Amino acid sequence: MNAEDETRRLLAIMAALRDPVTGCPWDQQQDFASIAPYTIEEAYEVADAIAREDFTALPDELGDLLLQVVYHARLAEERGLFGYADVARCIADKMVRRHPHVFKDEAVAPGFWEAGKAAERRRRQVSGALAGVAATLPALARAGKLSARAARVGFDWPDAPRVLDKLDEEVAELRAELPQADHPSDPARLADELGDILFTVANLARKLGLEPEACLRQANLKFSRRFEAMERAAEAAGSSFSELDLDAMERLWRDVKHEEDR
Repeated sequence: MNAEDETRRLLAIMAALRDPVTGCPWDQQQDFASIAPYTIEEAYEVADAIAREDFTALPDELGDLLLQVVYHARLAEERGLFGYADVARCIADKMVRRHPHVFKDEAVAPGFWEAGKAAERRRRQVSGALAGVAATLPALARAGKLSARAARVGFDWPDAPRVLDKLDEEVAELRAELPQADHPSDPARLADELGDILFTVANLARKLGLEPEACLRQANLKFSRRFEAMERAAEAAGSSFSELDLDAMERLWRDVKHEEDR
């Protein structure tokens, strides 16, 4: 079957699942809000498969994500709001509109992309440099997008070294809030200072041309890989990792890191 046939089949399956009489009881009970967390989860699973370069699993993960689009479109169609065809049309029209150099053989002036997105926000009656940055984004990813939007209107550090200077300043402010014998910690102030550090790190990633969320995701993968290697090494040596003292754990960490760096 071709892509069109498979798409029609998937839409028919979704309609059958939502049928109020013969459909699946679980699917019949869902709404936009209850499905939204699954949509986010499936997007992360797609990103995970890509990060692991698991291209055998990727079609299945992309299918799970496509199902979410079909699900939301079906919910909307049942309410008479819009349907799957409207979703496909909206994104197709947007891509054509944003790429006149491809579809209309028109030259694209510098700043065309951002000007186009700004016009789209005006059509949606949202204004301000930060408008349209979803509050539900992962916090680190949203920090990067917020700082990028602010930078477009000139509110930005000139270069990465200046951001590093700001990071040093924020770390010093957090250090000043750490608990001492005559200075009990204030959790709210600690959270505020730590948040400033994370926001500044997101800015630094942007100035270096990196995605902060992708950087942290890669660091998570690296830590997990090395930690699991430590556990295996301890087991191979006849020890329980959790029973090792910190010095022994640190030696294992150095050994695993050295082995990876070879």
